[in-house]
Amino acid sequence: MFCSSCGATVPDGTAFCSSCGRPIVGYSISQSSAGPTGAAAPSGGVARAAGTLYAGFWLRLVAAIIDGILIGIPFGIIVFMTIASAIPGIVSLAHTENPNPMLIVMTILPRLFFLMVLSLLASWLYWALMESSEWQATLGKKALGLYVTDLAGGRVTFGKASGRFFAGRGIGYVPSIGGLYYLIDCIMAGFTENKQALHDIIAGCLVKRNA
Repeated sequence: MFCSSCGATVPDGTAFCSSCGRPIVGYSISQSSAGPTGAAAPSGGVARAAGTLYAGFWLRLVAAIIDGILIGIPFGIIVFMTIASAIPGIVSLAHTENPNPMLIVMTILPRLFFLMVLSLLASWLYWALMESSEWQATLGKKALGLYVTDLAGGRVTFGKASGRFFAGRGIGYVPSIGGLYYLIDCIMAGFTENKQALHDIIAGCLVKRNA
């Protein structure tokens, strides 16, 4: 049996292509509503696959805002403590007879680098671990009834969730081009057929929502 959209080979009786995620032409719900012995399959299995609901741009934006607040509060405290620890040294250098601006920069620069690396590491582990967990969602997504799957509708691995993160938010950390890339990446979720952002397409993932 072949997918009419991408040409991939799929097992008989499959509702959706495991490669591109689109419905298989010729598949009918009644075809698999009965089990191998002709008995009716448990309700909800095929019905849910046939009535898949994808999470659009605005739902995902609200979820991202929630996640941003949850991560931002503890990270803001760390930022404050890190910058505050540099203030005595900066004040001391500024009050020398001939203050050297480069010494002041070298005092603050390592701390800024530390904060950037910490932010990237914490964000990666948060999104990748949560979306590859049994919840299949971050706290923000969970609050709105959203969850992440692979193209076959299954739970994603930590590796796939990591690839999804770095194809989106990860590239967003790149100076100059990162912000523009991530903006375009997210906007795509409002226009693609299965509400996929660019990082979803790259990683082979879907963001779905409960009915």
